[in-house]
Amino acid sequence: MNPSRTENVYLPKVAILDRVVEDIAEVRTFYWHFEDPAAQTEFKRFRPGQFAQVSLFGVGEFPASLPPSPAEPETFFTVRQVGSCTGALHRLKPHDRFAVRGPYGNGFPMEQYRGKNLVFVAGGIGLIPLRSCIVYAMNHCDHYRRIQIFHGAKTPEELMYLSSLRDWEKSGHAECHLTVDRACNGWGGHVGVVGSLFKKPGVSVPVEDTIAFVCGPPIMFRFVIRDLLAMGFEERNIVSTLERYMKCGVGKCGHCCIGTAYICVDGPVFTYEQIKKLGEDI
Repeated sequence: MNPSRTENVYLPKVAILDRVVEDIAEVRTFYWHFEDPAAQTEFKRFRPGQFAQVSLFGVGEFPASLPPSPAEPETFFTVRQVGSCTGALHRLKPHDRFAVRGPYGNGFPMEQYRGKNLVFVAGGIGLIPLRSCIVYAMNHCDHYRRIQIFHGAKTPEELMYLSSLRDWEKSGHAECHLTVDRACNGWGGHVGVVGSLFKKPGVSVPVEDTIAFVCGPPIMFRFVIRDLLAMGFEERNIVSTLERYMKCGVGKCGHCCIGTAYICVDGPVFTYEQIKKLGEDI
């Protein structure tokens, strides 16, 4: 009998929390592993840009991006506390159990981007879903040309993965440009919205043969898209990942439907050309 026909796609697998790392205010990274080693092996085949459904027993379930690269040894989620489910996750301690199902979604087609320049633009926690792509690109830097990362936040304390950004730049394989809206606590770097980094002296952003990854709050997304289009980027070469309440993850419940698309199966990764056709203001 084909096991794929009998497996309950809604049934999560038990996971065990290993450790928790504080990132920025209300944002933590949760390192975990599946109780069943076979489930761990299967899950590690996820692609950059996919997501998983995280279950907290007796509380509920929520979708979470997968910020690790599949090649990294540890599996983790980086999650901001915003509601009852994420709050329950934030209250867990090492060795506590929760549950995970997935991975779901289409992911970023990193193989199709070979030979191109990669430009990552992230506002605030928008760097979380892009981290997997960045690490993948760094691990396969011989497959790509230039790798540039533009990251902005309200304050220096809200810059995500700051130590990783510094390590990526030190590696010599990526350029990292940072900015904040408000300079404080000794910040001596650039001040302004993330799109202002494109015009920073000494910064050159290639347009030809370039894929731009954009993720952040709606207002940042709209202005960055405007900047990229003005620079000459084609809509099909700008990609993003959309966040919606994806309850089932398999295109059945309809909670994540936008226009004619189901974000959990047709996305969450779309080109800007596709986003414009969804029929809803993003």
